[in-house]
Amino acid sequence: MTKIAVVGAGLIGRSWAIVFARAGFDVALFDAADGAGAAALAYIAERLPELEQAGLLSDAPSAVLARIHIANGLAEALADVVHVQENGPERVVDKADLFAAMDRLAPADAVLASSTSGIPASAFTGNLAGRARCLVAHPVNPPYLVPLVELCPAPWTAPDVVARTRALMEAAQQVPVTVNKEIEGFVLNRLQIALVAEAFRLVRDGVVSPADLDATIKHGLGLRWSFMGPFETIDLNAPGGLADYCARYGGLYAEIVRSQMTPADFTPELVAQLDGAQRELLPLEEQASRQAWRDRRLMALAAHKAAQPE
Repeated sequence: MTKIAVVGAGLIGRSWAIVFARAGFDVALFDAADGAGAAALAYIAERLPELEQAGLLSDAPSAVLARIHIANGLAEALADVVHVQENGPERVVDKADLFAAMDRLAPADAVLASSTSGIPASAFTGNLAGRARCLVAHPVNPPYLVPLVELCPAPWTAPDVVARTRALMEAAQQVPVTVNKEIEGFVLNRLQIALVAEAFRLVRDGVVSPADLDATIKHGLGLRWSFMGPFETIDLNAPGGLADYCARYGGLYAEIVRSQMTPADFTPELVAQLDGAQRELLPLEEQASRQAWRDRRLMALAAHKAAQPE
């Protein structure tokens, strides 16, 4: 069985363990914190029956769980692996130290990938002897329900490493996209930030309420965007396709973009306004149950999409 190491057993690490074990890989899960491995296994054991009920497991939960092993040390976790998925703290110095250790201990042909949300691989791999095998493989939380993975190489990452990682992610039933050059926030976060910033601006300017803003996305854009991206969306929204759409609405887009050029600052007053609106809808003590509801809805959506033709 092909062995994958997952380093860091927090929320993202334990989710990666589900992804790889569900796809049939042998997973070595390591976290230096006392009790982290056991807590991760308990979490995974709770999630797997839910995934089976949603039709998102090909094997029995017990069989999937049996593929995940808690390693007693980093060297044990990295022995004989083909791929390492790192999920350490979002600090450059910590990632540099961890990647230096992984570069020493992992087999010479193993890929070293980071789940970082925004730190470029060049910031923590430049001094490594094996820097050509390092890249970012940024997931979307939780990766066992949202399959997109952004593959972002450093300038020195070998093309073969990107190709091998892409093939591995596809084998793990994820959807890899390649970010061709390093850019802050990668692609998904930049798109999300653009939308969230405009959402803050529209509420700040009194154009719409927070609740109606959320309704606009989940009952409007979100329905289309769960099946197609923005380019395909506009291509289908004009009789002559994308070029026709741009001819019809390009001027309007240009005007709106110019009006959005001033940054929408997250001022304390605006943050307090929005947080207050959210707390009226969802008290903090109910957040965990709402997160569980979100995950069940994502499971249902993932199962629905898997059953549909492209």
